[in-house]
Amino acid sequence: MSHGQNDPGTSPSGDSFRDAAFEDWARGLAMIRHEPTTRARIAQWLDHHARDPADRQDWLRLLHAADRVASMGMWLVVHMTYTRRVQLDGQPLAAVDFKRSPEGHTGGALNMVIGYVGYLLANAMARRTRAWTMGQGHCVAAIDAVNVLMDNTTPAHAARYALDDTGLTRLAKDFYACRVRPDGRPVSPLGSHVNPHTAGGAAEGGYLGFTGLQYVHMPLPGQALVAFLSDGAFEEQRGSDWVPRWWRAEDCGPVVPVMIANGRRIDQRTGMNQAGGTAWFQDHLTLNGFSPLTVDGRDPAAVAWGILTAETELAERSALIRSGRARYPIRMPYVIAETIKGYGFPGAGTNAAHNLPLGANPAEDSEARRRFHAGVARLHVPLGELGDAIGRLRNHAATARPKERDHALADPRVPLPHFPAPPTFPLGDAVSPMAALDEAILGVVEANPELRVRIGNPDEMRSNRLDRTLDRLRHRVTDPEPDVAEALDGAVITALNEEAVVNAALANKQGLNLVASYEAFAVKMLGAMRQEVIFARHAREAGRVPGWLSVPVLASSHLWENGKNEQSHQDPTLCEAWLGELEDVAPTLFPVDATSAIEALRDLYLSHARVGVMVVPKRAVPVRLTPEQARRLTRDGLLGLHEPAAPRVQLFAIGAYQLIEAEKARDRLEAAGVAAGLYALLAPGRLREPRDDAEGRVVQPATHLHRLVPGCPARVFLCHGRPEVFAGTLRPLDTGGGSRFLGYRNQGGTLDTFGMLFANRCTWAHALAAVATAAGLPPASLLTEAERRALAGQGDPEVLRDVRRPG
Repeated sequence: MSHGQNDPGTSPSGDSFRDAAFEDWARGLAMIRHEPTTRARIAQWLDHHARDPADRQDWLRLLHAADRVASMGMWLVVHMTYTRRVQLDGQPLAAVDFKRSPEGHTGGALNMVIGYVGYLLANAMARRTRAWTMGQGHCVAAIDAVNVLMDNTTPAHAARYALDDTGLTRLAKDFYACRVRPDGRPVSPLGSHVNPHTAGGAAEGGYLGFTGLQYVHMPLPGQALVAFLSDGAFEEQRGSDWVPRWWRAEDCGPVVPVMIANGRRIDQRTGMNQAGGTAWFQDHLTLNGFSPLTVDGRDPAAVAWGILTAETELAERSALIRSGRARYPIRMPYVIAETIKGYGFPGAGTNAAHNLPLGANPAEDSEARRRFHAGVARLHVPLGELGDAIGRLRNHAATARPKERDHALADPRVPLPHFPAPPTFPLGDAVSPMAALDEAILGVVEANPELRVRIGNPDEMRSNRLDRTLDRLRHRVTDPEPDVAEALDGAVITALNEEAVVNAALANKQGLNLVASYEAFAVKMLGAMRQEVIFARHAREAGRVPGWLSVPVLASSHLWENGKNEQSHQDPTLCEAWLGELEDVAPTLFPVDATSAIEALRDLYLSHARVGVMVVPKRAVPVRLTPEQARRLTRDGLLGLHEPAAPRVQLFAIGAYQLIEAEKARDRLEAAGVAAGLYALLAPGRLREPRDDAEGRVVQPATHLHRLVPGCPARVFLCHGRPEVFAGTLRPLDTGGGSRFLGYRNQGGTLDTFGMLFANRCTWAHALAAVATAAGLPPASLLTEAERRALAGQGDPEVLRDVRRPG
């Protein structure tokens, strides 16, 4: 490995190498070794910044302390993986003290100990608490282990894991314990990934690569962030290369990405390693607008130097922008912490290092037990020496800064915004619901100027009718084109990468956010959205109610109005999948007109920690609801539009185009003398059987649902997506043999809306045929012969394009 890139020279100025305290630190500690390049860099940093000799000695003591905390952090990580018992005195363990089924992403966690302690060291030296986030959430053992050592824990961890043999033994036993409480939740507050009990944790980091898309959008000016990334994540999810395109000093705090480059995936080398390692990656970063700094990822001092140097470089380049001597994009610093997978313990660098580096279980194998003891002996620090190191590194009170668990991004609190009074639309007028949302979004943005805005836009924002929002907020670019809605400070994050744009909105947790996409392509956002609501749900369960504003995800140009673009563009998968998530954090909404769309948006913005999918037409559809009706629809999840005293059948519409067809069917039923109820369903998930108590608090109780929808044996549901999904969700309304569900049947092509409806057996006429079956009525009483022939595939479908009363 070469750690000499960006080398300032190995002959430092001043008297650094003749300083006894410096020499004491430079000798290192067993597995913590300080290479010549790192020693030179630290010497120069001290010479440049330590104007006061007392500061110099304080920083050297911090460097000395970090080595010991890092070594014991690694020592504790391998105990968490392998043992059922921890002894701080370092005495060997017996076979019975080892786990029968060890588990843990040990190699990555060992690497992350060095990175995280380097971050703590940078904070202590700069006397400033930065935020942190981590893409490789499976390395959480590193964070939890070091936090316990540093007394930087959440209440759940503090209550269970004291810094003594008993507390650390419990920590080791809890790690991957997999025990479940009577209520079905885990007994242990530890997780296999970052969770809300992880001190300072802001995201799970379960999807490799998403943190690389988020970190640039996270801190506000005055806040600083260190983002830990991995070389495996780099090859899994591209898009973080665009950070220089998005970062602006005017509305972003300083960000320092730190890649833990250990060269291995789960069972082979990374593509980066195969392509030429960090030298290749440095060239890649330079071509993409970064300024790479390669450091020794086996040394916390090297990582701290990288963080401090990167921040200094970013501040200097920002000053050039402010003075008019430079222009965006800034060359963004990027720290590459080059290391070996699992460095510090036997098995480092092998495939086994990913999980269980010893290759055999010490509980059963004496050689594995010997290697374990040899490995931990090199890492162990005597308790007294460790206590001194912890005390020095934990300088929060002396420097009047918060603990890392309390960093600015760990628990953002955003007051609910002001939502201006929405416009009203005359009943019967044809209005585009997306155009109506355009006005409402702009009103919210202008009424809340203190909130930083991020609009995630994969493509064609104007096609989705968000014209005024785009004109006001503009695409964020580095070279604005004249007479186009582009600006250096634009709030619209546009990239042909759905994962990148949704993560921009999800990351801006101290601001106001929106995502708008073609429905078919929005499914690519699902993983990021799901990870976000799961973490929010778990935070609520942990007693830490998230304070970020809910994020609407608008799915437009959708299935029923995107026929011209072939079947690849006709996909309701996102809303179907989102219906499977828990309703209290992940509502799925189907507004039926402009009025209900605005009210649904309002309800989302005036809440915290939800990600709501709204399936919204962009074409003009009739306004069917008054503002009061829209409020009731949002409150209850459904609304009765026609409710005869003794209905023979009830029609339920989920979606705007479905309501149009249901209304046509009801008109024909009325003409035939058949009493028919008609209901609009905004939130099918509000009508389901709740899956736990928290969801039960937002789902309609059975007694209330029965008051909203009087009993009727025959029911026909017209669904936006695949009928099987909605039938499962709406079990409380399903009458069994008397219910029929119509929806998308995976048919399509180059068709208009009517063609799509006909191909999927979802027209008003198909609804009437379903009514005849469900209610036991003769089809001839509801449909003409020509209409019945069309339904049977024997006549011209065009006879169904316009509904007419028979006669």
